[in-house]
Amino acid sequence: MSDPHRPTAVVFDVGRVLIQWDLRHLFAKLIGDPQEVEWFVTNVVTEKWHHQHDEGRALADMMPERIAQFPDYAAHIRAYASRFNETIPGPVPGSHEIVRQLAAQGVPLFGLTNFGEEFWAGFRPTEPLFDLFKDIVVSGTEKCAKPGPRIYEIAEARFGIAPQHLLFIDDKAENIAAARARGWHGHVFEDAARLEQCLEGHGLLG
Repeated sequence: MSDPHRPTAVVFDVGRVLIQWDLRHLFAKLIGDPQEVEWFVTNVVTEKWHHQHDEGRALADMMPERIAQFPDYAAHIRAYASRFNETIPGPVPGSHEIVRQLAAQGVPLFGLTNFGEEFWAGFRPTEPLFDLFKDIVVSGTEKCAKPGPRIYEIAEARFGIAPQHLLFIDDKAENIAAARARGWHGHVFEDAARLEQCLEGHGLLG
């Protein structure tokens, strides 16, 4: 008999699972000194500050505040908004191939990502891989982010699949822990080779 709790669908995070993301990839083009780049991404346009957009805060509210704090970097802060896609160097090695294999085998694919709504609107049309996904829950659109429980509730309702049949792939352990607390299966992403082994172990690949 088949395992009634076996995962039958895969839910992917996006950043650092399917696509690389690094603020330095943009700002190294705008700031010539590597030390200044590090200072800038640690103090000005930081991942923590960026997360406000993931949580649903509009860029129109975020940007003027930051420019007022760091007026000498006004052009750089504006570039963060207008050139966000340049913070994405490319796909995570091997991950897209795994997605295509799963799709070819008929495994339902979903997305659950902390991503700002405005940035997602600009990025999504550039990546045809997501055409293979049945649905993608975007934190900025829902105005709640991982690892908070609300976004997992929304995903469950949207996907229409019982938690015990969902396998979530995310690079952050706290996001996987939150999914497991709801009865999902989870895999903390490190690289495509380990992910492939995980999927094979669950009978989803092979």
